[in-house]
Amino acid sequence: MIPLLQHFAQYIKLSDQLKEEITGRVKEQTFKKGMLIHDAGKICTQSYFIQKGIMRLYFVKDGKEVSDYFGAEGEWVNSPRSMMFRKLDHYYIDALEDCEVLVLSVANLVYLFDHFPEMERYARLSMGSMFYQFMERVTSLRFTTAKDKYEHFCQVYHDIYPRIPLGMVASYLGITQETLSRIRAQK
Repeated sequence: MIPLLQHFAQYIKLSDQLKEEITGRVKEQTFKKGMLIHDAGKICTQSYFIQKGIMRLYFVKDGKEVSDYFGAEGEWVNSPRSMMFRKLDHYYIDALEDCEVLVLSVANLVYLFDHFPEMERYARLSMGSMFYQFMERVTSLRFTTAKDKYEHFCQVYHDIYPRIPLGMVASYLGITQETLSRIRAQK
């Protein structure tokens, strides 16, 4: 539980009451490697704070999985569009490793926002950070070579990229696995 509170404390001051509410509203859960955590076509109603392991957000296009995001220890994973707008989803979430997570439901998140104004600040600051990462990724995908994309990926995911299967890395980068293998061989 302490890593979760440390995560929030990066953005806001946590009162004892807020700490108590957070710890009382999250639930511990484990997922085995390969387990489907969220299925496309459903509304995402939970957010997962990873204590151990790696999770992936992906969609399926023309029968192929396209990785869109990887989350590891100390990060949240959910399907933001579905969760925020209560819309049916086109994303899947799965476990790339055995995972230990803390689960926070939308209802509990809304409660925290409604009763603790500092949680609004947390949301704004953390979303700003995510927006920056998203823009960096878009720039990398649109304006760089395959080699540059891979180097950017290694920089962004420096702690976990060796733990992610190469096929998933290639799909994230929008290149073939063969191209990725050639790039890695040049190093």
